[in-house]
Amino acid sequence: MRKINYGLIVSDFDGTLIDDRQQIPQHVKAAIYEYVASGGIFAVCTGRMLRSILPQVRTLGLKGLVIAYQGTVIADIESGKLIKNGGIDYKDIAEICKNIEELGQAVNVYHGEELYTDIPKDNKYLQEYERIVGIDAISVDGRLSDYVLKHKLFCQKVASLVHERDRQNLYEQLKKRLGDRFDVTCSAKVLVEVSPIGDNKGEAVKFLANHYNIPISKTVAVGDNLNDMSMILAAGMGCAVCNGEEELKQAADFVSISNNDGAVAQIIEKFGFA
Repeated sequence: MRKINYGLIVSDFDGTLIDDRQQIPQHVKAAIYEYVASGGIFAVCTGRMLRSILPQVRTLGLKGLVIAYQGTVIADIESGKLIKNGGIDYKDIAEICKNIEELGQAVNVYHGEELYTDIPKDNKYLQEYERIVGIDAISVDGRLSDYVLKHKLFCQKVASLVHERDRQNLYEQLKKRLGDRFDVTCSAKVLVEVSPIGDNKGEAVKFLANHYNIPISKTVAVGDNLNDMSMILAAGMGCAVCNGEEELKQAADFVSISNNDGAVAQIIEKFGFA
């Protein structure tokens, strides 16, 4: 058993903990197991739905808390009990949807354990997204903004699955329109997301540090995309993987190797142990 240095390591999932084949490399798993066995706390903080991430962290053997929906939802891994279940009122969700619709892009809304989309079910990009997250979307005919209003859906976030070339423009347009009231961010090269402004990954890291009674200065956060910015700034040691967004890497205290090469294992070895 080795001596622990930073007592809490919080990792993003997609593009960070898992490789491009959607797997956690074996040497990364071994590093996590050694760190936890030595007394460290390892947590996952993701933009994924709780229903999508729970099976993953359970398979990894993690216990304690998991962060889903960018920090809007916090749950106990073993029981699935919700510690926090935030979100956005249906009228505001409808407004967000209308803005994305006006900009000519597709809309996904996340209502608890259900994913609703206006993308046809036979769309190959939607099918790939469903495969990756392990969720079957409910396809809605017509405007999703109207559906949300009709059914009064309280949602954790809204996302737009876009072509990579369209992401930056949609991100900038939504920041202008909604950025003063909601958190507008990107979680992948093809995803622009809108969530509650106070429920971000940075606040989630602070929550975890307080929950586990670990000084924030002795926490590590690692990610790859813009939705990870708040947590790498909040943590005592903010890390970015080298396959991550340039803006994130510039803000990080440390830039690691890529997710495909086992970035999280490198970070655990460098900062997790004394």
